[in-house]
Amino acid sequence: MAETINMPKLGFDMAEGLLVRWVKQVGENINKGDVLAEIETDKATVEVESSASGVVLQLIVDQGTMVPVNAPIAIVGAAGEKVDVPAAAPSKVEKPVLSESKDQKSADEKPVAPASQQPTVVPAPSGQASVPLTSGPVKASPLAKKIAKDNNVNLAALQGTGPGGRVVRKDVEVALSSGQSAVSSKQSAPVASQPVFVSHDDNVVATTKLRQAIGRRLVESKTTIPHFYVTHEYKMDALMAMRKQANEYLPDNEKLSVNDFILKAVALSLRQFPNLNATIKGNEVIQFGHVNVGVAVTVHGGLMTVVVKDTDQKMLRQISSEVKTMAGRAREGKVKPEDVDGSTFSTSNLGMYDVEDFIAIINPPEAAILAISSAREVPVVESGELKVGWRMKATISVDHRVSDGAEAAQFMQALAGFLENPVRMLV
Repeated sequence: MAETINMPKLGFDMAEGLLVRWVKQVGENINKGDVLAEIETDKATVEVESSASGVVLQLIVDQGTMVPVNAPIAIVGAAGEKVDVPAAAPSKVEKPVLSESKDQKSADEKPVAPASQQPTVVPAPSGQASVPLTSGPVKASPLAKKIAKDNNVNLAALQGTGPGGRVVRKDVEVALSSGQSAVSSKQSAPVASQPVFVSHDDNVVATTKLRQAIGRRLVESKTTIPHFYVTHEYKMDALMAMRKQANEYLPDNEKLSVNDFILKAVALSLRQFPNLNATIKGNEVIQFGHVNVGVAVTVHGGLMTVVVKDTDQKMLRQISSEVKTMAGRAREGKVKPEDVDGSTFSTSNLGMYDVEDFIAIINPPEAAILAISSAREVPVVESGELKVGWRMKATISVDHRVSDGAEAAQFMQALAGFLENPVRMLV
């Protein structure tokens, strides 16, 4: 029996997604789990997997179409099967984002190249860098930006073949394979003896969809959620010693991070404080049955939260592996729907940046978030003696409609019970 594939929902605030490319075409065989299409959301380019095996019978929407969440996009069934194609929900083709700059406006209004056209590069005079095609920000998919950044490709020198003139992955790969001058040359760097000219003109940079989405959500959070904060300093000597000992038995690609221990400790502590693993809806507090800890990951242009499902029930190595895998997909712009959906409590760790202390904004609709700072060797006083010890500060931000300071402080003490006695996480 034929099955309809719908536009997935990635995060509670997602309303629609841009269908960038069909990976499979009508008449092609497809297995359950195979990639059917690529869609672009406010956060990333996502590969949509087929939920059924069979033959692609119908592609309901065209490439370059903005599709509402849960709207049908394709039908998969048996070869030759007759199906009634569901009516596609009203959709709109993405329009270019225009800045207030006249130069950029005229650039955005230029005709879009046909989809079959190969990306082109404006030739540059000898010894000079490539000349950008536009004076404004370059429209490109997150994955194209990632590949371009990793390979030192000048996106402004490419003519995009995606919807609305967007530079897509294929455009960057073609430029790399052709060795065109879109790839920056080391020779274009200024010679040390030459004067460096600094422009004092203002630089107008259009915000990305991801940055806009972050802005909307955090404004909503700070204006509708009454935050309060509790900070605790943790003794990390035992945990650092246990981590060092465990990593001696693990290969380099499986070594545990401090954050892996923290995620496990947070999840176990939340089992004791279900009121913080919750959300508020009207006059009711809904305490989640699962403990799904979200982990903030830095990606190009902003942040994304990947989710470790049932964190309290997983071993440290499994938590570590899942975070590495999902974070890698997020940075490549290839997250899966399940990677970013369903968090019940979030964490933000800036420990790798030598941060002493900070606070985080609650990720709605959750009730709390933990901001984790650096574990440092500092002078401490114990039993009247001055010594060197490992210490780490963490601050929890809590929705005051759901909980109070005393409960938050007790949670932080419970967390200390696991972080300062990490063997408890193993038994």
